[in-house]
Amino acid sequence: MSKYDELYNKIRKEIVSGQLLPGAKLPSIRKAAVIYGVSRTTVQNAYFSLAADGFIISEPQSGYYIAYRKAKESDEKKHTGKSNILYDLKSGSADKNSFELSLWRRYMKNALRQDEKLLSYGEAQGEYELRDVLSDYIRDKRNVISSPNRIVIGAGHQSLLGILCSLIDERNTVSFPDKSFVQGASLFGDYGFDVKYRFKDAEIIYVSPSHMNERGDIMPNRRRMELVEYSSRNGSLIIEDDYESDFQYNSSPAPSLHALAGGSNIVYIGSFSNLLLPSIRISFMVLTEELAEKYEREIYKYNQTAGKTEQIALSQYIRDGHLKAQIRKTRRFYTSKTKAFCAQLSEEFSNAEIEISENALKIIMCVPFRKSTDIFEKNGISVLIEGCENGMLKMILNPSAVPQNMLHSAVKALKKAII
Repeated sequence: MSKYDELYNKIRKEIVSGQLLPGAKLPSIRKAAVIYGVSRTTVQNAYFSLAADGFIISEPQSGYYIAYRKAKESDEKKHTGKSNILYDLKSGSADKNSFELSLWRRYMKNALRQDEKLLSYGEAQGEYELRDVLSDYIRDKRNVISSPNRIVIGAGHQSLLGILCSLIDERNTVSFPDKSFVQGASLFGDYGFDVKYRFKDAEIIYVSPSHMNERGDIMPNRRRMELVEYSSRNGSLIIEDDYESDFQYNSSPAPSLHALAGGSNIVYIGSFSNLLLPSIRISFMVLTEELAEKYEREIYKYNQTAGKTEQIALSQYIRDGHLKAQIRKTRRFYTSKTKAFCAQLSEEFSNAEIEISENALKIIMCVPFRKSTDIFEKNGISVLIEGCENGMLKMILNPSAVPQNMLHSAVKALKKAII
């Protein structure tokens, strides 16, 4: 392939894929020749061909621009934020009534007044005052014993897992509960780990005991003890994602693996997105002593990803006791909503099997169904479909994002789509 063809195909691919957006200006012929390491004639011929094929246009005295191209409907929704979904029964997003935003704004405003703290870069490991208050919080709440020096703050699990992957020397086999753990499995795969699912002989085992799968099942205590004993016997590292441990409504909160193992061979990960707001992207990780020592030696490699202002606000919010109050409020709020939604579903679907999940956040419904599953989106409903076979549809419904006064209309919309 000639250099002209290569350059033409490269720019064309960037336009078609959307990397170069309509209206964007291309480099001048002289500058493009330097960028791509080709002659001006090659660039000029490539630009002429792109213009002839309608991909770019030439503006006299100005240069070359990407030609206007009408965005696809999906792209328009993506960039405008518009969606046809009226009833989100899939994402698990927060209900605005579950969190007192005005109180959080006061803490954020107070954090923004702390000029001296905001004039410096944040600590790579996370603000010490937040790590200090978290050390007390996880000890009281989950019996996880850790000094602030073993806690690492990050903006979401993904950033923390990236740090963890870089700290583990050998690229061993890592096992995930199932393929719904897409982001974690992809990240470990990108770092060169051998990713498997439900593989009992893995050197690294990733588990989420309080939310084992999309149904919200909780790991039994017997299985927790088996995992701890296996880790102790084989020296395997367990990554305990304690996601939704505060939402075990139907049973007493089970002990953390970290507490059962005394912290040995366990990396504990927690987050505040579900307790506060999804947009408050603050998660934390408790490293083992060995990994914490290595992190301290190599801390120069890392930057903090969570906002310093939010960390300052959250540390005071927790210290003043608001997080404990928020947990109690959230439990009552979502318990009531799930039960109400389940009762309304039972009234409308007399021939369906309906049950509340173990963590009481979701509803599993199995109902006769003879249509295409596209019908849900057409009726403005977003649902998670677990299976559809033999004339039966099994769905996992999470009503948390649907306002209380819209639960009944959501049930009616479901009925219209299914029957």
